Amino acid sequence: MQKILIGILIINVFLVVPSFAFENGDLQFWNAETIEKKVNDKLKLKVEEELRIGGDMSVLYYEHTDLGVTYNVTKGLDLGLAYRQIYEKKADRWKGENRPYGEVILKKAWQNMEIADRNRLELRCGDGRTPKWRYRNKFSVFSPWKLTKFHINPYAADEVFVDFYGDQLTRNRLYLGLKAKWLKQLKTDVFYLWELNKNNKKWTYNNAIGLKVKIAF
Repeated sequence: MQKILIGILIINVFLVVPSFAFENGDLQFWNAETIEKKVNDKLKLKVEEELRIGGDMSVLYYEHTDLGVTYNVTKGLDLGLAYRQIYEKKADRWKGENRPYGEVILKKAWQNMEIADRNRLELRCGDGRTPKWRYRNKFSVFSPWKLTKFHINPYAADEVFVDFYGDQLTRNRLYLGLKAKWLKQLKTDVFYLWELNKNNKKWTYNNAIGLKVKIAF
């Protein structure tokens, strides 16, 4: 699947196709694959590649590559630094964005459930635009159930996006998903995503089916 999606990306970069704009209520497919390396008991390195297909799963319009590091301060606190390179297709043209970001991730057990609160501050720059700051908060609640020997764990999450240059709430994502551990080094996350986007004071929404695959060693 990864090879197929990468092939589609290459084709779309070099071919000129008709102009498109996704309709309200668009159905999309998001796929991310991550390799995570544990350096020691505290430090982890990661590389991530994500592709997104919109237009009712017919047009590849987004790709990003992440390089990052996470440091476990205490049982309930992780700190992260990363750099993300993004290419997004808008009006028949691929536009790039450089996005360094930092994270503070708080974790706590409550009523046999795990709660995680990820706070991300990112600097968005590229294509000659003035660099702009954005804050993202993702609050996740994982159920107490880990079903079958593959530890299938249902969860729900909500993520808000706030642009500092306008103090505006511009995006909100609601996740419902299932995480699983198939092998010691192989984990997956299958989810449904409902995304609200604000543009020119108008709200639109997308639906997405997501698949994340992580190899950790």
